[in-house]
Amino acid sequence: MAPPTLNKKVECIQGVRLSNSPSALSDIQVHYPLNSPHGVIGSITPHHCPTGVAVESDALPLALPALTHPHIHLDKAFVNSAQQYAHLLPQQGGFQEALSKTAEAKQQFTRADVIQRGEWLLAESVAAGVTAMRAFVEVDHTVRHVCLEAAVRLQDHWKDACEVQIVCFAQDPIYSTDHGPQNRSWMEQALKQYPQVGVIGSTPYVEATIAAAKQNIDWAVGSALEMGKHLDFHLDYNLESGKEALVWYVLDTLRERGWTSATGKRVMLGHCTRLTLFTDEEWSRMAQMIHKHDLPVSFVGLPTSDLYMAASSPEKCPHNRSRGTLQVPEMIRKHGLDAVIGVNNVGNAFTPWGSLDPLALACLGVGIYQAGTQDDARLLYECVSTRARAAIGLASSRQGVELQERMQADLLVFHQLDLTGCGTIRPRRTVAEIVWDPPAPVSRDLVIRGHLKRSELLGERGASLYACEE
Repeated sequence: MAPPTLNKKVECIQGVRLSNSPSALSDIQVHYPLNSPHGVIGSITPHHCPTGVAVESDALPLALPALTHPHIHLDKAFVNSAQQYAHLLPQQGGFQEALSKTAEAKQQFTRADVIQRGEWLLAESVAAGVTAMRAFVEVDHTVRHVCLEAAVRLQDHWKDACEVQIVCFAQDPIYSTDHGPQNRSWMEQALKQYPQVGVIGSTPYVEATIAAAKQNIDWAVGSALEMGKHLDFHLDYNLESGKEALVWYVLDTLRERGWTSATGKRVMLGHCTRLTLFTDEEWSRMAQMIHKHDLPVSFVGLPTSDLYMAASSPEKCPHNRSRGTLQVPEMIRKHGLDAVIGVNNVGNAFTPWGSLDPLALACLGVGIYQAGTQDDARLLYECVSTRARAAIGLASSRQGVELQERMQADLLVFHQLDLTGCGTIRPRRTVAEIVWDPPAPVSRDLVIRGHLKRSELLGERGASLYACEE
């Protein structure tokens, strides 16, 4: 398998609709700073149609920012699709089974196997319009550096098509169980040996005790600060009101260590389903703490995994099984928190359902969050695009869905395409229509840092949109 060929440098995209003016047409000029192969949006100007040429605006494409995976597991992707793991397919479902089945699968992981499944993930992600991702790979006494070595290879091989930000990730305990010290040692070796790692990740809730979980947090915060890395915690993944929420310890530790926006590095907190049991007062207190101390903290909701895993016991309440996932739009609008949504796992025991398309996730969010307005749709699109990119530290600010001058030229162009075979096209003119019912990935062209990846199915359709340097 090979990354897509990106041999055309786009100079102008002509006659496309934009999110803030779907009834008008615009031209997007792409500029390339001196000595840089990467394009930025230089200017956006009104498109002038030739005299006497009729234009049916409903049939014209819509240009939006490209998509981002803020949280995805590269090494565990599509375990359910690989024949060598057929005996490990879920039998009951549930978190403990997923942990045990995945631990067993990891004993068979090889570098070649992880690369193959990682390429499936990258190919489908890029086809959907993803140009950046935060990719978790596990490091412990079982896989050692096998997954990390595969991720480094993929990061380099796919660098022109997708920016892969590698997370050196401790899924297993590092301060408890017989293997805790070994796991921590493998993590520390990896961080010294692989400069390609941009993020330290850990899972405090897998530790045997609260005290060990806090040691885990202390180690991760200290290591990230010392090494100048971003930090990413899987945190508070439960729906138990009697369990201590470790988010408070994380925030206190960041404050005490002086981790502010001035460090230039961000902290992501994932899952956090326990926080759905917080009162309004607790949410306000947490938001005030983050704002007051300038803590560069983002939250990522992972709905496909959370709805599958974070549920009350079917034995205790078979007809009323509570589900929990962060209410992302509420967090942003009511509390001013930085929050996004991510795909997390695909095709494994933790999440055997769902696709790699971030737009499918945004669509799911409409129902989960009862977010049915056009403004809601725009916010959900941001949460899988520009907000997500900023949350993982790959952009300096959270731009909206409007394309702007000086933005990196990572663009997704949605074509109006008949996929029914009936000679009819239902137009999608707005961001809301894209989010409410995402068009198939084959109807999307992708511009990656100014370089064009055309959908194979589109053929020459719409080719006149692009003025390219051959």
